[in-house]
Amino acid sequence: QVQLVESGGGLVQAGGSLRLSCAASGSIFSPAPMGWYRQAPGKQRELVAGITSGGRTNYVLSVKGRFTISRDSAENTVYLQMNSLRPEDTAVYYCYADGRYGSKYWGQGTQVTVSS
Repeated sequence: QVQLVESGGGLVQAGGSLRLSCAASGSIFSPAPMGWYRQAPGKQRELVAGITSGGRTNYVLSVKGRFTISRDSAENTVYLQMNSLRPEDTAVYYCYADGRYGSKYWGQGTQVTVSS
C-alpha cells in the first residue's frame, strides 16, 4: 500500500507564495516519478508540474517561471514552490506518484486559495 501525505496549502494574497510538500511511503520505489495536478471548480484536473526519477521537470505553461518542483529522493518527498501566485491558481492541488506497471497513486488534495 502506498500513501501520499500532502501539506502546505492555504490562503494567500495575489503575489504571495506557498510551498506544498508531498511525502510518499509504503510499497513504492524511490525515487518515483512524482508531481502535482490541480483542479479548480468547474474545470478539469490539469497537470501542473512533474519530476521524473532522474530529476527532469516539466510544467504547464501558465506556471512556468513562477512555480518550481523539486524533490528529496532520500525521503521520496516532492515539493512545489509557488511564487507570484494569481487568483487563477486557486484550486485543490493533488500530489501523485507513479508506481510500477502503470499504477498511479494520489494524495488527498490540499486547497490553495489566492485572493485578489
